[in-house]
Amino acid sequence: MAEASSSQTEATTKPQLIYRCKKCRRIVASEENIVSHERGKGESSFKWKKRSSESWEAEKTPVDCTSIFVEPMKWMEAGTCKISLIHFICHKIMSNFTLTLCIWIGLEVQEGNVGDKLLCMGCNARLGNFNWAGMQCSCGAWINPAFQLHKSRLDECYM
Repeated sequence: MAEASSSQTEATTKPQLIYRCKKCRRIVASEENIVSHERGKGESSFKWKKRSSESWEAEKTPVDCTSIFVEPMKWMEAGTCKISLIHFICHKIMSNFTLTLCIWIGLEVQEGNVGDKLLCMGCNARLGNFNWAGMQCSCGAWINPAFQLHKSRLDECYM
């Protein structure tokens, strides 16, 4: 009995990784919101124009991701359009109400909101981008739909 209670306390006291806006310190994401992806092939998966001249050296060292990709969340605001229904859409996807989802995404695409900037709700600092069609990570992997937050604009903290 004592072992079971001690393992429960260890599980509850484990610090959780959270991401904060560097400018205003507002919490924008947590470890639970991160969408994991398999590492891509690195620079070889980019267009030849985006590759460095020393691509043979880049193949030897694996590239770390410079961004994190997260689930769409309520706080996300893109340019002038609010993405407040994103959380609702995620639940619709999980519940297999794809008709409602397709109609809403269709309306957003018709309005031209396929991709835009993600701004901090607290200070309007640009934290990243979103694109319903997908984006390529710095490691070369494609993620779609993509809600990308740049690590350089975030602080990693444990809570």
